[in-house]
Amino acid sequence: MHPLSDARTPVRSRLRTRPRTGPRTLWAGAVTAAALVAALVPGTAGAQAAANPYERGPAPSVSSIEAARGSYAVSQTSVSSLGVTGFGGGTVYYPTSTADGTFGAVVISPGFTATQSSISWLGPRLASQGFVVFTIDTNSTLDQPDSRGRQLLAALDYLTERSSVRTRIDATRLGVMGHSMGGGGTLEAAKSRPSLQAAIPLTGWNTDKSWPELRTPTLVIGADGDTVAPVATHSEPFYTSLPSSLDKAYLELNGATHFTPNSSNTTIAKYSISWLKRFIDDDTRYEQFLCPLPRPSVTIEEYRGNCPHS
Repeated sequence: MHPLSDARTPVRSRLRTRPRTGPRTLWAGAVTAAALVAALVPGTAGAQAAANPYERGPAPSVSSIEAARGSYAVSQTSVSSLGVTGFGGGTVYYPTSTADGTFGAVVISPGFTATQSSISWLGPRLASQGFVVFTIDTNSTLDQPDSRGRQLLAALDYLTERSSVRTRIDATRLGVMGHSMGGGGTLEAAKSRPSLQAAIPLTGWNTDKSWPELRTPTLVIGADGDTVAPVATHSEPFYTSLPSSLDKAYLELNGATHFTPNSSNTTIAKYSISWLKRFIDDDTRYEQFLCPLPRPSVTIEEYRGNCPHS
């Protein structure tokens, strides 16, 4: 266990550092008003039970978030690099049915010298849980984190403004993920666009170790056996530098390497799904998998975070 592993953040309530805007603010206000009316007027308790309009899929369970596929059938479409600017094309995975309305969206970047194939397993796995997912190629396999951050944002803009699935997406509910150099790019993207709802760097690499300016709920995932981006000099400093008032978590995988995110991994999937659902969809049904903090196990070396989430 690493030197910082016993410094878990104590459980306490947090306030998100950025305000909700747009449709979600209206929804939150409506729920608050309904609760007030229910408290003051007899016979109006039903008004208090207004459902979160962003929830997608059935009530989750441990087995559902660990499953190789969720409840949604998934389709996919290829995006040629010749038809886009700012990034290198990729593959979009999305729920086939439109019966549930729009979905949140996530763009995922590969690592140094890698292509989208290295993180393609995340596409259908996350999409089947109720997201539009875009695994991208970068302009160069040698791109650095700042470039990858810009490309993640360019891909989000393409996805929501020009893609063939844009009508399936709620452009107010977006997140970014990335492996290695793409993980460093994930932090860069969140820094540049604080309106993002979630960020998940996977064994991230970046020369910048300090991120106090981030306002996006961030789950940092590191690996105890990482020799390319050791957690002591990358994932741990990333996490500890995030504002204490931010919804944040640090998951260190046990018995893992820098390249663990390149293969299907149940632990990465279950906590990524829970984080994306909790913060992109505001789906508090997934809070149970994040709080109380998961304990060390065969697959978890350490988990830190602040609970309950705001």
